Amino acid sequence: MLSAAEPAKIEEIEDGDEDFDDETLTERLIGLTEMFPPTLANVVSSAVNLSVSAVKGAYSYGRSGMWVFASSATILVLPLMFEMERSQMEEQHQQQQRQILLGPNAAVSGSQPMGAMPNLMRMPNSQ
Repeated sequence: MLSAAEPAKIEEIEDGDEDFDDETLTERLIGLTEMFPPTLANVVSSAVNLSVSAVKGAYSYGRSGMWVFASSATILVLPLMFEMERSQMEEQHQQQQRQILLGPNAAVSGSQPMGAMPNLMRMPNSQ
């Protein structure tokens, strides 16, 4: 069983917890910096600043490089793609015309020039 003195001890322990103020994270981090020598803090600070600068520089150069690549590809490659597409469309149009004029087999055998008749039979010379 609990004696009359024990509840008083529990109350004193709970009251002791209220003496400490709640610290914020920033206050705790500032308190931790005091336990390291200033030279180490300066080195770490310089390393962090250098890392941030390096990341910013890499991001900037990466953006510039992507802009140069994208604009160069647009200027150099797109006209070539448009010309190839135009050429394919022209070829399809010619095949359709051949098919309309000469029949369905003419479109498949596109190796002969238009208007050329195949030499199926040769007449023997009568000499």
